[in-house]
Amino acid sequence: MTFPVPEAVSTDLKLGFQLSFPQQLKKWITKFEGFVNVTLDPETAHPYLLLSDDRKSVRRGNTRQKVPDTPQRFDTYPCVLGSEGFTSGRHYWEVEVGDVSYCTLGVCKDSVRRKGKITLAPEEGFWTVRLWKEQRCCALTSPETHLPLSEIPRTVGILLDYEAGKVSFYNAENKSLLFTFTDTFTGKLRPFFMNYSEFPLRIRQVPT
Repeated sequence: MTFPVPEAVSTDLKLGFQLSFPQQLKKWITKFEGFVNVTLDPETAHPYLLLSDDRKSVRRGNTRQKVPDTPQRFDTYPCVLGSEGFTSGRHYWEVEVGDVSYCTLGVCKDSVRRKGKITLAPEEGFWTVRLWKEQRCCALTSPETHLPLSEIPRTVGILLDYEAGKVSFYNAENKSLLFTFTDTFTGKLRPFFMNYSEFPLRIRQVPT
């Protein structure tokens, strides 16, 4: 099984995709930035969100945490950002969805609105995909793009190609492409997570 590629990727990347996904990805990681060791930024986490000690997983709690209401913190929706910021290059990470019933994953500008009502759309600086456990998935374009899937991914791979202006989402288990956003990026981009569930989203460990 081969790993699907967004249309506007470099020639170097396309040449290697005749190999199987594990073989090609290992070569790709060596040549480019590859897998990113993403961690969650507690300074941005909504007060109802609970982060693990290793800052690799997030779930919604039942009580509001006593945390400072800083400008960096989301205060209306259960969102949290990754600590890492990207202004160039290619970066890939995976998020285990598991039994989470409703979540949104992707990337956003570091400068997005954190307070009050926010609109998850590219024109607002968000490039994200939303998943429901009831076999539903959509890309949060304007308007939303519903994605026909035979099964909801239990692990989602996210590939950011900054210079190409691409954010691609994959079912990391069967290596199928879910959706690709195409845009022009400026400024810092960060991993984005929204979780309404008591079950955790977990960032998969970088392979060694």
